[in-house]
Amino acid sequence: MTGNDGADARILGSLRSADGKGVVRMEDRFDTDVEDVWSALTDPSRLARWYGEVAGDLRVGGEFRSRVFASGWEGTGRVEACDPPRRLVVTGKDPDEPYENLIEVSLVADGDQTTLVWEERGMPLDYLAGYGAGIQVHVEDLAAYLAGRERCDASARMGELLAAYQDLAASGG
Repeated sequence: MTGNDGADARILGSLRSADGKGVVRMEDRFDTDVEDVWSALTDPSRLARWYGEVAGDLRVGGEFRSRVFASGWEGTGRVEACDPPRRLVVTGKDPDEPYENLIEVSLVADGDQTTLVWEERGMPLDYLAGYGAGIQVHVEDLAAYLAGRERCDASARMGELLAAYQDLAASGG
């Protein structure tokens, strides 16, 4: 893995706005093939080792429930698009929030490595830095899982990343 060690300060993401809503984009490269990364993103038993608990109808148009380990977020989602092993699009909604987020994950194979692009859209601009730090924690947890390591201490890692994402949000980027 390239730079996926939780102790570094490397920022994987960029922040922007579109239509008055926040957009967070992460990109990282993993030392494993695209099928392995795809399975880690779509198999509920593998998701439960790095991301959270996901249950329900995981086919296109299907609805699911999720509880995310790093943030404690709980809500419902829907599978909007699925093009194995290249692209997955899901929406997520917290029952206490009026907005819905859209998450699009794209994978590109490069030999026995895979580039992941995770873009999440739809959050309030006031929360953009926090989402940036949180989504980076998810990508780092995925990297750790794929490398056979444990998830990070999400609270501590969020604390390490938040100031950098606040600076990024303030600079418009």
